[in-house]
Amino acid sequence: MADFHFLRPLWFIALLALPLIIWLLKKLSYQYSGWQQVIPAHLQQVLMANNSNKQQTSAVLPVVIYLLVITALAGPTYQKLPQPVFNVERGSVIVMDMSYSMYSTDIAPNRLTRARFKAIDILDNINEGDIGLVAYAGAAFIISPLTQDINNIKLLLPSLTPEIMPEVGSDPFPALLTANDMLVNAGHLKGDIYWLTDDVDRFDLEAIQEFIKDYPHRLNILGIGSTEGAPITLPNGELLKDDSGQIVIPKLPVGKLNGLASQSGGQYRTISHNNSDIEALTSYQLPSDSKEQDEEQSQLGDSWQELGPYLVLLILPLVLSYFRRGVILSLAPLAFLIMPNAPAIAQNAPEQSTQATAPQQPSAIEQSWQNLWQTQNQQAQQKYNNQQFAQAAQQFEDPMWQASAHYRAGNYQASVDALEGLNNPSALYNKGNALAKLGKFDDAIAAYEQALEQQPDFEQASNNKKLLEQLKDQQEQQNQQQDQSQQQGNQNNQQQDQQGQQQGDQEQSEQNSDQREDQQGSQQQDQQSQEQQENDKQDQQQNNQNQESQSQQDKQQEQQEQNAQAQQNEQEQKAQQMSQAQAQLDEQKQKELEQKHMQLLNKVTDDPHLLLRNKMQLEYQKRRHQNSGAKKKW
Repeated sequence: MADFHFLRPLWFIALLALPLIIWLLKKLSYQYSGWQQVIPAHLQQVLMANNSNKQQTSAVLPVVIYLLVITALAGPTYQKLPQPVFNVERGSVIVMDMSYSMYSTDIAPNRLTRARFKAIDILDNINEGDIGLVAYAGAAFIISPLTQDINNIKLLLPSLTPEIMPEVGSDPFPALLTANDMLVNAGHLKGDIYWLTDDVDRFDLEAIQEFIKDYPHRLNILGIGSTEGAPITLPNGELLKDDSGQIVIPKLPVGKLNGLASQSGGQYRTISHNNSDIEALTSYQLPSDSKEQDEEQSQLGDSWQELGPYLVLLILPLVLSYFRRGVILSLAPLAFLIMPNAPAIAQNAPEQSTQATAPQQPSAIEQSWQNLWQTQNQQAQQKYNNQQFAQAAQQFEDPMWQASAHYRAGNYQASVDALEGLNNPSALYNKGNALAKLGKFDDAIAAYEQALEQQPDFEQASNNKKLLEQLKDQQEQQNQQQDQSQQQGNQNNQQQDQQGQQQGDQEQSEQNSDQREDQQGSQQQDQQSQEQQENDKQDQQQNNQNQESQSQQDKQQEQQEQNAQAQQNEQEQKAQQMSQAQAQLDEQKQKELEQKHMQLLNKVTDDPHLLLRNKMQLEYQKRRHQNSGAKKKW
């Protein structure tokens, strides 16, 4: 306890206000005791004098709480904890060989897969400073600039394959120069380069040795493969052959790689099944210069373990009695105690998990906790990987990722809206995909054309454009067939109307002939009645004959009308059957056309790693005229 002292002793000045606080507490206790409303003012002093001891006793607890609060704020401590007050500014770059020799199968399943896992192990072992990623084949490309967020680099590693490299071959020297530029631009004059490779050509040894002499970076090399080697099995199952038709069997040149690492002061290790190779490569050694060591040691400071926050455990039971109506404001001094010392409490708290294990929609407290450790984009990326695309789209800040999440969730219009204002080939390509899903073929074709204007060799955009043009032609043909079927139906209706009109004219003519016959019969009867009035019997017979002929004519007319009606019903039934058959045929054609549309739309490419490949192709086109090319193709 010899080192016991207070970190902030000036807080004890607040004890000067203690007499004033005691006087105020007594006054408040006296004025608000409740008897003032009953006892007259001139009798209160006499009648309430017997409660003076109780008033003095009631002020003890607030005074104790006040003293504890002031003591806690003063920061009592007795134990000194040394700690560094500086952060090691370490710069590292991982350089990965993406030549076709990485498909060699001398280590299972192949060199490329094992190299990816080892790169992730390197990221996990390097826990400080900035880290970048460079990939090379016939040319070198920056996959990730220097960053302290290793999760973004881990997301890019699975997409690295020799197929996405714009130029085949193996030329490590430009990759080392790129790593140097990344370190220098970030302010790291000295850095660590972790080179994962399976071969170095003898033509490149001299250039790499000059690089080691010119730049003070440590070159740590991890040899991927074995000295026996194995054939290169391509993704299509074929074995890679050289120009003479011989099967290529790349072998690991341990001696060359070990010599290069030794010249730079770095480490060389051949890939192993455990983590010993990564631990040896990533073990950080402080500079050997004694002056630099003294300067770093002089930057060490002392930190005292503060005991003030623990006094809160004594104060809390004392303030429990104040949780009554009217005295809750007595807890106000605790705010000055808890707020400034909360970080000290958090230092001793156990580490908590940042992964959500409860519902998909976290509470406000859980969301605040996640925001302490992950950015909005990182949280959105985690939801994207868990196929929670709708929630990821709401949280992404990058419009490209937001549009991709909307697209995956089936919100194609939202994906189009997120890409508004972006005019690069990838954004236009993704916009065309979303418009195609919405059925807006003309707008999608226009987006693909804009992407092809900026990048004429954009193969995916060209293929999708051709597919949509085929869909558009099929739609136009379908519309023409529908128009023709509609015209044929109109012609059938016109023929039916003409037949009905002809039947009506025939019936009208028959009725007119009957009327004329009736008129002639009546005239004959008048003439016979005038000329042969005497022969009543003959007239009666003549009338009977006329009535019989009239009834026969009526029967014939009724029979003709029934035949005509039956013929018309038969024609209408045939027309209805034809229309139903035509409707079924049109419906079947529509279903077949929709199936073709879905098959063509399913061919539209929406690869999430397409941005990385397009970025490398654009950069390669810009510097193609400066690249002399690699010496070999693997």
